[in-house]
Amino acid sequence: MKKTREDGGAPLREAVRQCLERYFEDLDGQEVSGVYDMVLREVEPVVLATVLEQAGGNQTRAAGILGINRATLRKKLRLYGIEY
Repeated sequence: MKKTREDGGAPLREAVRQCLERYFEDLDGQEVSGVYDMVLREVEPVVLATVLEQAGGNQTRAAGILGINRATLRKKLRLYGIEY
């Protein structure tokens, strides 16, 4: 049975918001660009590796948890050099 929660993303959203606020504070007014790509590069491999671990290394299960195709998962694992 799949578990879903309406507010399941709230703590994650708050953590991301706080991290981004700190990031911009640390810039101290410096110009920046490419924040979206930077966030994806930093967060996506962590999400993939963590979900794969939670799925016991089962890529089909991990892809289902992530809501992506297994082939897409494999491509992203290779892209980030994540062992599977």
